[in-house]
Amino acid sequence: MSGGTSSGGTGTGETGTGRIDPRVERSRAVIRQAALDELAEAGYGAFTIESVAARARVGKSTVYRHWRDKLDLIADAFETAHEELAPHPAGGTAAEQIRQLVRHVAEITADSTFSRCIPALIEGARHDRRLRAFHHGYSGRRRAGLTSLISAGVAAGEFAPRIDADLAAQAILGTVFYGRLMTPEPFDPARAAELVGAILPPPPSAPGGREQ
Repeated sequence: MSGGTSSGGTGTGETGTGRIDPRVERSRAVIRQAALDELAEAGYGAFTIESVAARARVGKSTVYRHWRDKLDLIADAFETAHEELAPHPAGGTAAEQIRQLVRHVAEITADSTFSRCIPALIEGARHDRRLRAFHHGYSGRRRAGLTSLISAGVAAGEFAPRIDADLAAQAILGTVFYGRLMTPEPFDPARAAELVGAILPPPPSAPGGREQ
């Protein structure tokens, strides 16, 4: 985890057999969700361990048993949410997997607790060096998956050969997040395929391709 955070928290919650106690994991899940809800509603500056504990209806000591501080908790909540929500495309062309991924990002960005956390994360990152490191690291890791798929598509001849994979990933994600942050309406998930086609044209020799 960037910025000195750790995705697993500080407490183990393990039973004598080395497995996580289900009651502990349920408690962690409730606290993580409370953290995201609190961040979305209160913002990073007003976010406190005390407010999260009250929202989750647990003692403050319970939160500190698993996370060192508020950034550690927020980072774990974000990473866990990603693992639980992110699609894991299996098979299909790179273009098909990219369209599925972009549609998912657009759906999450349009209306979710995560979406409502984005402005708070951006604002907090301006003032908190550790949060800024986490925010940039988290965003970079998410973008890397899309960049890898684009590179695979270029190598397989699905997209024009001169495409810069990372720049294309930034253009695609930038369009989605621009809609969320800078316009009255979020980017429509139904237009995911249209967006991918605009940024990632096929090679000139492919059906529908354009001479360059």
